[in-house]
Amino acid sequence: MTQSASLSVLVGKDFACVKITGRANFTFSPDFKALLTGLIQKGYKHFLIDLSECLLMDSTFLGTLAGFGLMTNPNAPTHSDIELYNPSARVAELLENLGVIELFKVINGPMHLPGECSAARTEQSEHSREEITRTCLEAHKALMAANPQNVVRFKDVTQFLAEDLKNLQKSS
Repeated sequence: MTQSASLSVLVGKDFACVKITGRANFTFSPDFKALLTGLIQKGYKHFLIDLSECLLMDSTFLGTLAGFGLMTNPNAPTHSDIELYNPSARVAELLENLGVIELFKVINGPMHLPGECSAARTEQSEHSREEITRTCLEAHKALMAANPQNVVRFKDVTQFLAEDLKNLQKSS
């Protein structure tokens, strides 16, 4: 599968800066999820997401991002802060329409890194259909958890994905 976007990562003492370039879609979501999960496991709690070169996000990627945004709740066990820098008008509109923009601090303007940083290695890999389907399902469930109005939008999608995932697991 061709990757539709790319990730660049800078890490500092207390923060990680992730730059997303290109079209962030369902094939890219497992890599993004693995990256953020790994950074959280390493103890990073403050994330700066540079969207200045992110052309578009599909609902799966938005849901993956929202899933991490739900962790911004101070009562969440893996509490973290996520700042979105310079989303395009289209991406900001999608975040607003899905009711998840309030999960993030959105900043337009120059990014000021809160300390010294160094480049971190990112890995992008091929993913099985089962892994992509699971990520899509989790992402759409996160969108529904973040905003009750999304239940109507994604109920049929999540039902289809759940059935597809079950069939994929049976055949493997």
